[in-house]
Amino acid sequence: MAGAAGPAPQSWRRVLDRGDMDRFVSNYTLRLDAKGRVSIPASFRAVLARDGFDGLYCYPAIDRLAVDAGGHALFQEIEALIARFPPFSEQREQFAKALYGTSETIKLDSEGRVVLTEPLKSHAGISDAATFVGLGNKFQIWEPGRFRAELAEATETVRALKRELGAQVTARGVSGARE
Repeated sequence: MAGAAGPAPQSWRRVLDRGDMDRFVSNYTLRLDAKGRVSIPASFRAVLARDGFDGLYCYPAIDRLAVDAGGHALFQEIEALIARFPPFSEQREQFAKALYGTSETIKLDSEGRVVLTEPLKSHAGISDAATFVGLGNKFQIWEPGRFRAELAEATETVRALKRELGAQVTARGVSGARE
């Protein structure tokens, strides 16, 4: 039996071999052109196309100076989050206001470019370049310098968590052998 470090399961190998990933992965930094357009990375456009979304669903990230973006999968996740709260409750109203009230649907042109609106660019601090960052079910659009700083912080956090998990495993005396 393959462990966590072993080969990918057969179904994942087929997906990866075909290049049909249905998640947003990696990061790309692209420049805005003179008209303020920026190309959505081709791999991200492919995920959106498989998702069946005609455009790009965007809103200012709630807890980051970035733009959250995606297609139907992201929209359905937001719907599910808001539906967890009772109708007419204050929590539901606040989530709906923060997510729906600031959301925009942006159309891609024939070359896969979008024009980010001023409120979205302002929130993220984007002026001449944008970094697209895959987060699985969605992606974020960052000002490149802010993303580099955020990535450095995230990497340090993950390293600390890895050390902590390693210490927990060692403390329990877990062996690699199965009984």
